[in-house]
Parts: sequence; structure tokens; C-alpha cells
Amino acid sequence: MRHRLNGRHLGRATDHRVAMYRNLVTDLCRYERITTTEAKAKEIRPMAEKMVTLSRRGDLHARRQALRFIYDEKVVKHLFDTIAPRMKDRPGGYLRITKLEPRKGDGASMATIEFVDYGGTVVSMPRPSRVTSAPSTARFTAAVAAVAAPAAIDDDPVAEEVAVGDATEASVAEEASAVDATEASAVDATEASVVDAAEAASEATEAPVAEVQAEAAPAAEAVTEASPSDSADVEKEEGAN
Repeated sequence: MRHRLNGRHLGRATDHRVAMYRNLVTDLCRYERITTTEAKAKEIRPMAEKMVTLSRRGDLHARRQALRFIYDEKVVKHLFDTIAPRMKDRPGGYLRITKLEPRKGDGASMATIEFVDYGGTVVSMPRPSRVTSAPSTARFTAAVAAVAAPAAIDDDPVAEEVAVGDATEASVAEEASAVDATEASAVDATEASVVDAAEAASEATEAPVAEVQAEAAPAAEAVTEASPSDSADVEKEEGAN
């Protein structure tokens, strides 16, 4: 049971919850009006009023006590120098909570917490600036050019049409060159295949002819050698008759 556990936990651990309260009080003293959930506004109201009471005292010890809770020294200076003189005749009740419509999404109850004499003319205190390294010139220039180029084309319809036409012509020219290269390669391949086939056919034709001639040459020589003896035999037969 939650005995002796007063207050709202807000689903956060103690250190996280205290840091959130300190942030909200710091922003409230900086801007003098903030919008948050109703539960958070009711939780930070007594804390912020205690800071105003310390600022009304105005001594060094009170300023150091305020610095223990408020994060920004400039906000403490604004609290002691600007807000405290306005609240010197008010014995309490420095803040006002006004309920607003529920937040869209989760339906949380919203509220505005502000100083009672808030008039909307308070100059916002500047937040501490984060120290970062300067971006490189080349990267910054490239980013600016990339952002400016589409904007220029959108502003000038004629330039956009010309750019689209140029892109279309370039794509058509690339397609035509690719088709020509394909056709040329196909013609070269066809001619090479025809030449190879003709050479192969001629070699195939010459080989059998050479073989036939080689086989017929010994037979012709044999016939030539045998013809004188045959004629002599024929003459002997005629003489005997």
C-alpha cells in the first residue's frame, strides 16, 4: 500500500522526475508562461512560488538557494531583478493555472501556468547556444546547390520543359547508338561465320581430290610400264600365223 507516499510519480524515477521539475520551473521563470499537463502544472506550482519568495528576499543566500534549483544563471538574474520587484506587495499566489482542452492523441488534460501579472509582453530569454564545429565549405556549397537547383526549375516552367526535352533527346540518342552497335556486331559475326564456312568447304573439297589423284598415279604408271610387252606379244602371234 502507498502509505506516506504523497505526490504524483508521473511514471518516472525520482532523479528523472526532479530533473523534469527543475526544467519546468526554469522555463516558467524564463518565459513567465508555459503550457504542460495539468498534473505537472500542479506539481511545479509550489516549487516556482518558493523561488519567487526567495527572489523577494533578495539577499546573497537566497540567490544561492535559487541557483541550487534553477539551472540557468540568467534566469535567476531575471527572477531577482525583474519578477521580484513586481511581486514585492503580493504575499503569495504568484501563479495562475488555466485548464485547456485535452491533448490530441492521448487525451491528457492540458493546462497553462503563468504569473498572475503576465501580459504577453515579456521578452524571451535566449537559450544557451550549443558550440559545434563549422561545416566544411565544399559540403555546404554542394548542399546549397542541390537545394537551389530543383527550386529554380520549379520556379521556371520553361526551364523545366527544356530540361525534360534535353533529357528525352539524350535518352533517345543513347538508345539509337546502342541499337547501331548491336546491329554492327551482328553483321560482323555473320560475315565471319560465312567466311569460316567457305574456307571449311574449300578445304573439304580439296582433300578428296588430292587423295584420288594420289591413288590414280600408281595405276597410270603401271599401265605405262605394261604396254610395250603387250605390243611385242601381239607381233609374235601375227608372225606365227
